[in-house]
Amino acid sequence: MRVLVLNCGSSSVKFAVVDTRSGEASVSGVVEEIGLGASFKAKKGEESFKTKINAPNHSQALDYIQNFFKEVGEDRDIAAVGHRVVHGGEKFSKSVLIDSEVLKTIEENSLLAPLHNPPNLQGIAAAKKNFPELPQVAVFDTAFHQSIPNHAYLYGLPYYLYKEHKVRRYGFHGSSFRFVTKKTAELLKKSPKELCLIIAHLGNGCSAAAVKFGESADTTLGLTPLEGMVMGTRCGSIDPGIVLHLNRSLGYDFEKLNNLFNKKSGLLGLSGISSDMRILLENAENGEEGAKIAIEVFCYRAAKEIASLMPALPNLDALVFTGGIGENSEPIRKKILSHLEIFKMQVLIVPTNEELMIATDTEEVIVVP
Repeated sequence: MRVLVLNCGSSSVKFAVVDTRSGEASVSGVVEEIGLGASFKAKKGEESFKTKINAPNHSQALDYIQNFFKEVGEDRDIAAVGHRVVHGGEKFSKSVLIDSEVLKTIEENSLLAPLHNPPNLQGIAAAKKNFPELPQVAVFDTAFHQSIPNHAYLYGLPYYLYKEHKVRRYGFHGSSFRFVTKKTAELLKKSPKELCLIIAHLGNGCSAAAVKFGESADTTLGLTPLEGMVMGTRCGSIDPGIVLHLNRSLGYDFEKLNNLFNKKSGLLGLSGISSDMRILLENAENGEEGAKIAIEVFCYRAAKEIASLMPALPNLDALVFTGGIGENSEPIRKKILSHLEIFKMQVLIVPTNEELMIATDTEEVIVVP
């Protein structure tokens, strides 16, 4: 089955047409800077496409994508649209066909993911307009982690904040963790239900998950994708008192704090250079102190978060690295592992494929509703 996979951000639409039989994407790309002089980039086989386009909103970005598909012969036989949706709250433990009730719940969960769910909803609306005849499926980042027990997902806050306002750990990167769990089991020639794993998804966004017999038992991201490891531009876990201190001492309001923690921190904030690990490694080789500091903090904090997941498992069959940094950066993996020498464990590198996971989920939902 050929599935159009969409991942809509606040000013971007990532897309791929994935064949669930071969596992290959026949075409993929992104529209970036929607509403701000948009650019279109795509790849079809060995051919690359890049141009500026007029896309003031997600709907017009999808107009362009749809016309591009026609031009390159990719509009044939698309059977469904699979949407990455970041936050499904507690209601969704699996992918679902999108209807009015699902849309309402995604909107309600926008309070929990204000940077992610609203653009996800815009993407769904645009896809329904551009591909009205196709079934639309929501694949939630949070769904895989709905198996986490309450002693792992509750914070040390008054219980009414959970009961009345759903303040708890949700976790993200669920599609990646599910895909990597399955692939790791294949590599080890076992069933996922026989394995205990810690999977470290390291990219611009980072998290780790303890996977116990095929199910998530704990994870490092929390109510939002801000907790846990130091990331590209996100600070990861900090003393909550820092929020109070910055507000009282420097007058930082909500918007400034939100921008600081989500967009100005992490590798970018520590180095003062870049959020891209490849650039930082180059700078560190040339003796740039800020790059060295950022790398050291990133690796130590990643190791610390990985170690924090050990209590969730009865044993550990493997530590698995995935994501752009996890798969491709041997120096970063080595530095993280240098902080984990007290633990003896098998270490694997397993490339993730979230687009394929979304496509196969979509196929399962529409074939076996």
